Amino acid sequence: MTEYCGDISCQEAWDKISNEPATLLVDVRTQAEWSFVGVADLSSVGKIPVLVEWVDFPNARLIADFPGRLRKALEDANLPRDGSRTLLFLCRSGHRSDLAAKAAAEAGLGRCFNIVEGFEGGVDVSGHRGSLEGWKVRGLPWRQN
Repeated sequence: MTEYCGDISCQEAWDKISNEPATLLVDVRTQAEWSFVGVADLSSVGKIPVLVEWVDFPNARLIADFPGRLRKALEDANLPRDGSRTLLFLCRSGHRSDLAAKAAAEAGLGRCFNIVEGFEGGVDVSGHRGSLEGWKVRGLPWRQN
């Protein structure tokens, strides 16, 4: 089945990644974000995140062939293609990942969810991310590159 399935919390995403073999995390942030902010560490469950930019850095232009790049990355990850795979999309705060999840579902790449809080979450009263919500704040495994 291929569909956009809506939002999922960080904890729900971790539970799916941990317990469902055909579930994969797709991080659509930029190379700079992966390098300087960090990435989800899925090694404890024998997986690695698929890293495919939604926009390029530093221009913030939409990657024209995002579905094609994602399809290639999924082939490299050896996930099933029979519609049983679930893709969980992650960005900084949940906006880019929502758009990417919808595009992937439209391209027929699997059951697609958006991780609503993202890796760093929304901004606090001081205008900073990473203190209110998100993958890191929820204490889920991550590592600095």
